[in-house]
Amino acid sequence: MSTNNQELFFELLRTGLWENTTVHDSSTSEAAGPSAWFTIHGSVNFDWNEVYQLAEEQSVIGLVLAGIEKTNTNRTDNTNRVPQELLLQWIGEVQILEQQNKAMNLFIAELIEKLRNADIYTLLVKGQGIAQCYERPLWRACGDVDLLLSADNYEKAKSFLTPLANHVDPEERVMKHLGMTMGEWIVELHGTMHTEISPKVNRGVDEAQDACFKSGGVRSWNNSGTNILLPSPDNDLILVFTHILEHFFVEGVGLRQVCDWCRLLWTYRSELDLQLLESRIRKMGLMSIWKAFGALAVDVLGMPKEAMPFYDARYKSKCVRVLERILKSGNMGHNNDLSYHEKYSGLTYKLVALWRRMKDFAGFTRIFPIDAPKFFVHYVFSKI
Repeated sequence: MSTNNQELFFELLRTGLWENTTVHDSSTSEAAGPSAWFTIHGSVNFDWNEVYQLAEEQSVIGLVLAGIEKTNTNRTDNTNRVPQELLLQWIGEVQILEQQNKAMNLFIAELIEKLRNADIYTLLVKGQGIAQCYERPLWRACGDVDLLLSADNYEKAKSFLTPLANHVDPEERVMKHLGMTMGEWIVELHGTMHTEISPKVNRGVDEAQDACFKSGGVRSWNNSGTNILLPSPDNDLILVFTHILEHFFVEGVGLRQVCDWCRLLWTYRSELDLQLLESRIRKMGLMSIWKAFGALAVDVLGMPKEAMPFYDARYKSKCVRVLERILKSGNMGHNNDLSYHEKYSGLTYKLVALWRRMKDFAGFTRIFPIDAPKFFVHYVFSKI
């Protein structure tokens, strides 16, 4: 992909990510709103199909379309507009996304009511709860329905929902995870949000979960009259960030997840307990990684630096390498070559998979030379 197309993608993403196109002004980033399109690019011609492809790979077509909408509102000429045919396709895709989100929200409301009537209580994590932090929640790409439950409620939910599901995956007992298909939706039950990368990280996750279940650390979302419980912002930040790292180091993470983290931080910026957040991040040994992703949020995605806790401009070079990994893998590893899943089986498959993970972690070690090797060791032993 050409540099110009990639730069345009990020300008539009920044513009769509924030309600006010001047929101970036207080950041140290060179990111800017629509005016930068005119001054930086001038008469440069763009390949809009490449811009769309990147938005699709990173699962941010709604945000980029919002950026186009805001930008075109301020344009005085017709140069470099999206070709009409592609624009209509893009709008159609986002309209479908709106309908999917509405249908999913209705499904979630009905599912939570059924569980409560069965005396089963759960938190909705990630997904539609985080979507409420956006200017346009219905333009965020929706995924699965993820429910976090206490130990007792996890077992009760398994027994209650399994007979109602069209299909149930094999349970991952160690991770306390069970996926199932209910109608057109995938529902995932989590007895924990543990990662495969670090025991210290998992202890931090446990602390955040305990604060939710034992200390009332929750917030709520009124979903068309149904009160949906979500982790409180302080606890949600830990669960969201560690989940990003799980995918970043193991499978691949997209910009959608990073944007979720940014919007959560931005929405609750005046309510966060920063002393608690810093303590948790340091205990998990993640401060260096947090600062690298924080630099990505500020210097690439245009987040005001005062809204990013512990922002450190010295981490710009690391953020560039983090971004390279994200763009290479695509959302949830969309761009990764997974053909070996079909080619091999048994011991051969395990050896090929281990070799692939070794190569991946070798790349991560160049970014995080202290943390990545430790994460790799834990990952390998968690699979044995």
